[in-house]
Amino acid sequence: MTLSQVQKKILTTIDPHAGVAQWTDWKWQMRNSIRDLKTYESLLGIELSHEQREAFTQTAAKFPMSITPYYLSLINTADMENDPVFLQSVPSPHELHILPGDMADPLHEDRDSPAPCVTHRYPDRVLLLVSNTCPMYCRHCTRKRKVGDQDTIPSREAISAGIEYIRQTPRVRDVLLSGGDPFLLSDEYLDWILAELRAIPHVEIIRIGTRTPVVLPQRITPELVAMLKKHQPVWVNTHFNHPRELTQSSKNALAMLADGGLPLGNQTVLLSGINDCPRIMKALVHKLVRNRVRPYYLYQCDLSEGLSHFRTPVGKGIEILESLIGHTSGFSVPTYVIDAPGGGGKIPVMPNYLISWSTNKVVLRNYEGVITTYKEPDSYEPTFCDRNCDRCDLQLNLSDADEGESIGIQQLLSDYDETISLVPASNERFSRRKDEEQPGE
Repeated sequence: MTLSQVQKKILTTIDPHAGVAQWTDWKWQMRNSIRDLKTYESLLGIELSHEQREAFTQTAAKFPMSITPYYLSLINTADMENDPVFLQSVPSPHELHILPGDMADPLHEDRDSPAPCVTHRYPDRVLLLVSNTCPMYCRHCTRKRKVGDQDTIPSREAISAGIEYIRQTPRVRDVLLSGGDPFLLSDEYLDWILAELRAIPHVEIIRIGTRTPVVLPQRITPELVAMLKKHQPVWVNTHFNHPRELTQSSKNALAMLADGGLPLGNQTVLLSGINDCPRIMKALVHKLVRNRVRPYYLYQCDLSEGLSHFRTPVGKGIEILESLIGHTSGFSVPTYVIDAPGGGGKIPVMPNYLISWSTNKVVLRNYEGVITTYKEPDSYEPTFCDRNCDRCDLQLNLSDADEGESIGIQQLLSDYDETISLVPASNERFSRRKDEEQPGE
């Protein structure tokens, strides 16, 4: 491996006797993470103004900084204030502007936690927080409330309690390991967690969310991949936000994971001044698919404290989707979602392609603006479902038919449930009705 001139300078400044072996060692990268302003200036050979230093210090006191030497080496010092790597990794005074709508835990992950380390929001899947350590403290992190907090690092006992909850909850078929970054655990510790989960019969899928291929690609080793292969099916979701992050080192890490048979997805956050441009986003998704990574989600930036300067209007996300749908391969288009404040979960947001419809015809428009029609069947006899799968006439005989109850919109659409409406608990009119129905009144 050949290091860039910037990387050689950073390496020898940190350790004059170090070489490529140290640079490619992920533990060396972690031991030498940049956490203070003086080291930052020294390694990049720059000097900030007094005002910039003051702003940096105040921000880092509330939201700490940690950058790997590798990711630091990608910063374009000739145009730092507009550099996407700089903006994602270095504290900004804008983070101290806490708006009235900002929240420490906007997704209510803590309130949806029925057991230690577990967030259970969707019927058949859970989030298992196994680490609170990150290779870099992303400035747009939705869990900024936990960054650098030693008290929130989960213990083995806490993780065991979370796994026990999953074991006792048969409807959970999909477990997402997150944190922090699960890949900052040792191979042996992560192997133990995966083995415990794989031993649960109803857990079909295990997913791991990690940003190491972006900010610490050295962590992806043959030993790590060999360990992950033992617990298939394991899916790995990465977090690339800009095309410049797909360096040769990152590409090598992704290739190692893909060659190991691990399906790869990517979750991008829409960030003002970083990737809120149709051309940038198209370049990103094209680079991802060339490296066998499927664009999965495009996230609207959350309402976490200190992220207001990163947020874009939802219309910007719609504009980006309009530039992708029909203009590139369908599997290159991520799903644009808003993670609803208050724990409502991910809500897909799409351009409107359905213009109107009648009894037997729908009117649609395509990506070019061409308006067309689709004729509905003249006679359609829906299959009545009484949930008695043993007597079902459909030829799709599933050996493991889901017996779970429907909720939400699916409940309204079902034939076997008499519910005709979903009413918010705070609806005043319905509350008044209930009061009037009380016996003895």
